[in-house]
Amino acid sequence: MSIRVGHVHGEHVAVEAANGVEILRYVYRPDPVAFESRKPYAHPLRTLAGHTVTGYRPSDHRWHKGLQMTASHLSGQNFWGGNSYVHEQGYLALPDRIGSMRHDGFTSFEAEDEQLALTEELTWLAHGGQEWAREERGITVHSVDESAGSWALDWSIRLTNLRDQPLLFGSPTTAGREMAGYTGLQWRGPRDFTGGRVFGPGEEGAQKLMGAQGPWLAFAAEHDEADAHSTLVFAHAPENLDETSAIHASHWFVRSEPIATVAFSWAFFEEFAVAPGESFGYRYRVVIADGAWDRERVAAHLRGLPW
Repeated sequence: MSIRVGHVHGEHVAVEAANGVEILRYVYRPDPVAFESRKPYAHPLRTLAGHTVTGYRPSDHRWHKGLQMTASHLSGQNFWGGNSYVHEQGYLALPDRIGSMRHDGFTSFEAEDEQLALTEELTWLAHGGQEWAREERGITVHSVDESAGSWALDWSIRLTNLRDQPLLFGSPTTAGREMAGYTGLQWRGPRDFTGGRVFGPGEEGAQKLMGAQGPWLAFAAEHDEADAHSTLVFAHAPENLDETSAIHASHWFVRSEPIATVAFSWAFFEEFAVAPGESFGYRYRVVIADGAWDRERVAAHLRGLPW
């Protein structure tokens, strides 16, 4: 199925399916509120049938914006946005901890009939403007399949420490809050995904999968207004779960209630450090599908999408 790519320079990149539905908008112009941790994000994401599967600035967490790369606890800075968790004090509004990610440009931009692949250069800035890390980000839209009612978004990161001291990555759980290990690539679902079905290859339910490990996790829900379901599948590239290649073990951060959210947490239970000049990388895939997919269909579809 062919796609159409539009680029409003300085603002966003949009991908439209052959039926005219805009399935992706990647916004790299920073939002105005510094407390929300300015950084690029993907919103809206839509299924091929046109159903929106991301939330943007919900009233409970204004800094949740579609699908975005984050780091909730990074050497005392907050690249997640919003209140910061402090042990024995809870969540506090600490604007001097809020960092940002600066879009520096696209080093490659390849739009073909059935695929968009771009590489973006970003700089992670501490609150005072100091350059802490350089990121090379890959965004690829592919496998737009009308018969399956789905398409795939690959998101990669390679991050290099620019400081003269280690970068320490953690989460609220590493800071003392139990089972709140959110950080890394994060998705926020729309309101109608609240209470949706969460399942993995062998487990069912958000509570069972919170803090668990696995190659993929699926989130299915029924929409308001439209008589339709949608399913999102979050999948790791094989090397992410390989102890010999990954810098740190990944775990799922997932909630179905009171909000719908999933994060590929790279520092759920324990911190990890990146030495000056050193780098690390991860690759992720998100499949956006029409319909309420089951475990067997998810597994079969992923087998048909080799890395």
